[in-house]
Amino acid sequence: MTDKERMATEWLVAACTRQAAAEGIPITLLRRGDPVSGALVLKVNRLDGTAHLWIEAQEDGTRVWLCPTATPSVSDRAADIWLARQEEIDPDAWLIEIEDKQGRLWFPGHVVIG
Repeated sequence: MTDKERMATEWLVAACTRQAAAEGIPITLLRRGDPVSGALVLKVNRLDGTAHLWIEAQEDGTRVWLCPTATPSVSDRAADIWLARQEEIDPDAWLIEIEDKQGRLWFPGHVVIG
């Protein structure tokens, strides 16, 4: 799916939230961004005091997830601080928290490391 064919962000969030909820995984919308083209910023809360942070990007027309911190795993508190700063930087971004012990993203795309 290219950028022009990309699903509106609010529809993608709704669909992924329903899919995760059907499997008992809560996804919480921390802040609503631009309904059509807002980027997604995910905090995957591992429920053990750690979290993974991911920001959405495009690579050759494909959605990918990049880690914005030195390592994918950070403390839950550090993740919250990072999200608060991100909220100030990009008012169009969607800030989302996923509570999943397995650390799954629940959104399409693949993780790019490095």
